[in-house]
This record gives sequence, C-alpha cells and structure tokens, in this order.
Amino acid sequence: MNDLATDRAAAVAISPRLATGLLAAVAEAAAFAPFPITRPLLVISDAAAALMLAVDLLVVSGCVVARVLFNAPVEWADDVARGLMVGSSFFGAASAMARHESLGIAYFVRRLPPSLREAVDAVGALLVLAMSLYVAYYTLELGWETTGQTTGSGLPLEWTFYPMGGGMVCMSAFAAETMLRRPLRRIVEAAAVLAIVGGAFAAWAAVSPDTLPSSGALMLAALVVTLFGGLPIGFVLVLAALVYVMMEGSMPGVIVAQQMARGIDSFVMLAIPFFILVGYLMEANGMSIRLIEMLRRSVGGMRGGFNMVMVLSMLLFSGISGSKMADVAAVGSVLIPAAKRSRQNPGNAVALLSASAVMAETIPPCINLIILGFVANLSIGGLFMAGFLPAALMASCLIIASIVFGTKAGLVGEVATFSGKRGVAAGAMVSFGLIAMIFIGFKFGYATATEISAFAALYAILAGVAVFHELPLRVLARCMVQAASRSGLVLFICSSAQSLAFMLTIQQIPHAMGLFMIHLSQTAGVGTFLLVSIAILIVMGSVLEGAAALILFGPLLVPVAAQIGIDPLQFGIVLVVSMGIGLFAPPIGLGLLGACLIGNVALEETVKPLFCYLGLLLVCLLVIAFVPAIATTLPRAFGY
Repeated sequence: MNDLATDRAAAVAISPRLATGLLAAVAEAAAFAPFPITRPLLVISDAAAALMLAVDLLVVSGCVVARVLFNAPVEWADDVARGLMVGSSFFGAASAMARHESLGIAYFVRRLPPSLREAVDAVGALLVLAMSLYVAYYTLELGWETTGQTTGSGLPLEWTFYPMGGGMVCMSAFAAETMLRRPLRRIVEAAAVLAIVGGAFAAWAAVSPDTLPSSGALMLAALVVTLFGGLPIGFVLVLAALVYVMMEGSMPGVIVAQQMARGIDSFVMLAIPFFILVGYLMEANGMSIRLIEMLRRSVGGMRGGFNMVMVLSMLLFSGISGSKMADVAAVGSVLIPAAKRSRQNPGNAVALLSASAVMAETIPPCINLIILGFVANLSIGGLFMAGFLPAALMASCLIIASIVFGTKAGLVGEVATFSGKRGVAAGAMVSFGLIAMIFIGFKFGYATATEISAFAALYAILAGVAVFHELPLRVLARCMVQAASRSGLVLFICSSAQSLAFMLTIQQIPHAMGLFMIHLSQTAGVGTFLLVSIAILIVMGSVLEGAAALILFGPLLVPVAAQIGIDPLQFGIVLVVSMGIGLFAPPIGLGLLGACLIGNVALEETVKPLFCYLGLLLVCLLVIAFVPAIATTLPRAFGY
C-alpha cells in the first residue's frame, strides 16, 4: 500500500508544470460551465478525471518499459491501471453531465408541445437525480463492505470503489442542480407524477398481485419509455436494471453498483480513453491538419477531389485515434468549412463525412471493435485483421462514387499554412509514424491494445512538443480534460449496460434469444439469420449509442452465429458495420446528429445524399455478410 502511494506520488511529481497546466485548463473549462453554483465542484471533477487519466498513462507505459527493457514486470500495474480507469471514467462522466453532454434520444421529446416537453424533462431530471443518488450510496457502501479485502496483487479492493463513488457523488450534485434550475411548479409536478405511478403500482400489487406484469416486462417497459423519453442512455440502462432489482426484491441494492464497476474493470477497456486522448492530441498538435493538407495537395484538384480527401482522411484518422466522434470532429472541423468556402453543398459534405465514418468502423484500432472483442470474448487482434478488407471495399465504393458523381471543383485556398511542400510532407511523415507504430505493434505482438494505445498517446505528445512545437502544457492539460470527459461518457454507458446485461442473464433472455435465432436459422436458413441480425443492429444502433448496442447484442448473437457455422470474426465485423449504419442513419442516429453539429449543418440538408451513401454501404455490408472470405482472409493469414 505504501509502495503504491509512493509510486503514484512520483508519477504525479514527474511533471509539476503539467499539474499547473491542468489546474489552469480545468478552471478555464469550468468557466464555461452552465451552473456557477457547482463550478468549484466541476473544477474538482475535471481535475480528478484528467489527473487519474494522466497517471494511468504513466503507469501503463512505465510498466511496459520495465518489462521489455529491464525484464522486471510490475505485479500491481494491472490492478492500479484498472482502478484509475474506473475512477477517471466516473469523474469524467460527471463532468460531461455538468456540461449537458450526456447522450440521449431527444428527437421525440422535441416534437411535444412546449408545456408537455417541460414536464417530461422535469420527470427525467428527477429520475436522473434519484438514480445518481442510489448508485452513489451503494457504491460507497460497496467500498465500505470490501474494506480489508485485497486484489490479486494485494492492493486494497476498496480503492476501486471509493473513486467511483466520488464520481457518482459529483454526478448527484450536478443532477441536483439541474433539477433545481427548473421552476418549482415543474419540480412538484414531476414528483407528483412519479408518486402517482408508484402509488398506483403499489395499490395494484396489494389488490391483485397475481395480475402484475413480470419483473422482466416491467424492466422492458421502463427501458422503452425512458429511452424515447429523452433520458441519457446510461441512465436508461441503469433504471431498467434498478426496476428489475426492486421488483424482484431478493437481490441487494449493491448488486447494480457492483455490476457497473465490473462492466469496465478490465485492462482491455483502458484502450478506449487512451485512443480518445490520441484523437484530441492529434487535433491539438497539428497532426490532423497536416495529414488533411497533404491529401488536399495530392488529390484535391481531381474530379471529385474534395470527396476523395474526405474519405481518405477518415481512413487515416480511424487508424490512429480509434474514437469515431474524435475522427469526425478532427476531419469535419477542417473540411466542412473548406467545403463552404468552395461553394460546395455542405449537406453533401456532412453526409459523406457520416458515410466515411461508417466505413471506418472496422479500421483498427476502432473502439467498437475493442468493446465487441471484450464483451463477446473474441480476439481483438483477430477483429482488427478482419476489418481491413471490409473497410477497403467500402472505401473503394465511396471513392468510385466520389469520382463518378463528383465535380472538379477543388478546395478554395489552403486548408492550412505551412512552409511549402517539404513542411507538409515532413509533418505528414511524423503523423504516419504514429500509424506505423500502432500497426507494427499489433502485427508482431509487441504489446497489447492497451499498451499500444498508451504509447500512441505518448508519441502524439512528443510530436506536438518536440517536433511541431504546437502543444503547450495548457493545451495538453485541456486535451486530458476533454479525453477524460468523453471517455467517461462512453465507459459510463458500458458500465450501465453491464448492469442491465446481468439482469438479462438472470432471466435467461440470452439463452432464449439464442434458441430462437438457432431455430430461425434451421427453419429459414443462415441467410435469414444474417439479415435479421443486420436489421436488429441497424435499428438498435440508431436509437442507442454504438457501444451500448454492441454490449447488449454482441454477447447474444455471436455465440449463436458460431453454433450455426458462421465465423465469429466475420460476424463481428457484420455487427459493427450494421451498428455503424444505424448510428449515422437519419433521423435519430446519434452519430449523424453529432456530425451535423460539428459541421453546423441542418439535418434536413443531409438526408437525401446520406441515403444514397448509406444505400451503397448497405450493399457492401450484404457482400461482406455473404462472402466470408472478405473478412476471414487476413485473420487466417496471420494465425487468428
């Protein structure tokens, strides 16, 4: 325990200037917080999330160096890294909530009359507050109950739960202020609605308990109602799990918090915040702009050149950052304004950006591939290899479409100002070094996905500081804050989905669904099974955040596919691409909404061209599904 404290202190002391920059960055971020009352708490939450992420980066990379160069593996490294990730994720999710960045489906709520919309929002805010307090209480209780227990390496087990509980306490405070910002009349109405619903159910249970719906049916009803009622997706999943626990009455309340911690307490999942950090670092240190400028000078003047630059940029960035929204932000923030300056249709540009993001779903190190490999027990390296040829197929189709239907109008002016072609080429070569490091690491097995992601982040920092001189400590600290917040959003959904998945497993729903799908394949054929699976993931990918859809359906469908003779790696790629199409499908695809926000383009302007691009990608998906060699050739060649 003392050694761990010493190591943590040493890690933080490595760069006191970074700590100073971190405080300045979080203070700057908090200055734009919507609620000044909790601004000091937001500073604490940002600082805790970013500092734990920074220390985690040092722990993982330092332990790899110790193992490889000095043959001295650090036994406690895995436990410390996972514990820091859990704490950083929940503090980051709390900060995201304070800034109203939580993902939810507001499409239907926005179309309600104003008074009804305000009432629904108030009920949702009260539910979020209640669930935040519930999880915070039981997480801290879990920490108390595990006091004295140790991990496999001998570290105190409660060190995982107390930081998680601290993040939930911050989340509860932000939820409370969000609730209290509403008019008192709306708060009273929301409490009355929930009281009436609870009272009616209690009376029903007392008068006619035999006619009550099953716990599973109530769980499903809560999931559907709150999902389309605009509740943040993470809390939708938590509420569904809580409804089942309360209706059953035989499980302790602490089980939800325990499963939420278990959902992300994995060394593999640590690759997610690191690759998201790489995406933000690339945008901050000039890598993004240099790569895009190199592509613009190479093909920008050709017929359909702008569209080719868009597709090729997404190909490159998806192979580096792993984070889909980081890719969309990095490419869209540069090319969409350039399209407007060139008097091209910005709606078509956002549509192609979205389609390119779908295409790039299978390019390693995509986070969704990592998540699917983790939840479905598939080889992550195998999934990475399986994704190359499908991505090449989809990219080729998009590029051909760009050439055939594009114009010769290039980009007006320079995307960026550099000192001639040599400056662009040199900067691009440094950026390609990051791509080479990632792929060589996977190809020769030098490190795990998490370790490679850590060194990718260090490489991006070194390039920004020593090569491009465009990454001052204040900007680096801001990247840490942004990455911790964004990864907190993703990992909070993952942890919430695990709590729901546990309840589904208790009800043997995965087993029942597996039997149904096996029966479907036996009666209607394997092709029907593939088509139904594709339809499920497209629909659920459009209404759920991508990771949540894969977490829920990956473990259900992948084992069934294996039983009926479909290669699991090929089927995994089919699921990821299907989810990607749904994620960017109008009108409610969350990825599409994010792309429209980044490009500052109305959703209606993108619908017509996007349907054309998605139709093309759907044809590619069907080819991938029914021609297994496209996804299985490379994994077999490399021994997966």
